[in-house]
Amino acid sequence: MTKAIMVQGAGSNVGKSMLVAGLARALVRRGLSVAPFKPQNMSNNAAVTADGGEIGRAQALQARAAGLDPLIDMNPVLLKPETDVGAQVVVQGKRLATVKARDYGRMKADLLPRVLDSFHRLAQGRDLILVEGAGSPAEVNLRAGDIANMGFATAARVPVFLVGDIDRGGVIAQLVGTHSVLPEDDRALIRAFVINKFRGDPTLFDDGLRIVTDRTGWDSLGVVPWFPDAWRLPAEDIMDIRSRPGGPLRIAVPRLNRIANFDDLDPLSADPQVSVEIIPEGRPLPGDSDLILIPGSKSTIADLAHFRAQGWDIDLYGHVRRGGRVMGICGGYQMLGQRIEDPDGIEGPASSVPGLGLLDVITVMGLEKRLALTTATYIPTGDTVSGYEIHLGQPEGPDRARPWLRVEDRGEGAASPDGRIRGAYLHGIFAADAFRAAFLRELGAPAPTGNYAAGVETTLDALAAHLESHLDVDRVLELSGPVHP
Repeated sequence: MTKAIMVQGAGSNVGKSMLVAGLARALVRRGLSVAPFKPQNMSNNAAVTADGGEIGRAQALQARAAGLDPLIDMNPVLLKPETDVGAQVVVQGKRLATVKARDYGRMKADLLPRVLDSFHRLAQGRDLILVEGAGSPAEVNLRAGDIANMGFATAARVPVFLVGDIDRGGVIAQLVGTHSVLPEDDRALIRAFVINKFRGDPTLFDDGLRIVTDRTGWDSLGVVPWFPDAWRLPAEDIMDIRSRPGGPLRIAVPRLNRIANFDDLDPLSADPQVSVEIIPEGRPLPGDSDLILIPGSKSTIADLAHFRAQGWDIDLYGHVRRGGRVMGICGGYQMLGQRIEDPDGIEGPASSVPGLGLLDVITVMGLEKRLALTTATYIPTGDTVSGYEIHLGQPEGPDRARPWLRVEDRGEGAASPDGRIRGAYLHGIFAADAFRAAFLRELGAPAPTGNYAAGVETTLDALAAHLESHLDVDRVLELSGPVHP
């Protein structure tokens, strides 16, 4: 009989995704068949699945922890913010619509059956489904029509444990306050709580555990210390992106407003030869960078305007005049061209805007999104790379005659005549060790760069051991409830 338990947070970014990944790996090591599930996620950091759709990147990492390929049913509703008030709605892997937040609230009741359909399909033949909530159930103003937290837990009759983040302070108020504002029926679904991200001696919080239990009636599953290697795992949220001091090679990355699919940065941040510097708005792009990497964007035209508003275009031109190198991936690739055409108004009103002009290509946005897992060859060395495509439109122009990747019988990407400016659509290429080593040698790195995939696996194993030591995993299994048809 398949069982399920749901991990909800007393706030956003309390570490739910990491706990689910660690629990998945720990339970798989115990011999159980486990799958992750998140009813609704909001993220522009998406993964392309083996069954041809897209889901949140965190669920792809959790699937990896569970020894599974990512599937669309692991995250049936994905919201991809395009503006401050609107988002693209992806349902079971495919774009459904772009709506404003108020309009999405009216859609949720129609989405719940599809969420439950994915949940039950995923549960078939498995021992346990680890369900992750979104945000916090304490946002009771959003309870009507909810599909992300208690609305899903109620509909699927899944027991819950609640996670509080002590690192940000006020964890007792987070947990007790959540208990206070929840309706009685929702409170009854919460079986226990976890204190996450503790620094120092956990026994110092013994009195805090008693206070929470006394005021809520919930059992404690443990105090989980800060996991210092969390940064070695692919980041889920823009809030998790940090500059990472490392080796002598400096790669500067402008932090775009709608940065998307920034997992390209993870292998570079983990590489001991590289220092990745995330440049926030208001700061210039460093003139002594070895590479300026313009990442993907969910709203390329708006982010290009934001790029110019920071004066980053001037910094970029100076970098190029000094002989510097530039790479654009996906949206960044489009920005580097001569123009971006959006005749159908996909990113707003129909428009045509000048690009940064460093690659002689023009991009015309199309209505059909390309989603593909792709294997390519790095033309200069013949090394194989694996990645994914998730984009609208295709740049065309003279610099496309200098592709630097080959996908089957077609060239991918474009390069300037001197090769110092490059762009491509393929995400995830830096995870390929041989390619990364070759590319970094072009920037001046002297030595091989290690095994990124092995590092992720080692970190997942360490996270699992960390949770086995500090979290009552046996009790988590005991609290899990049957998946009802």
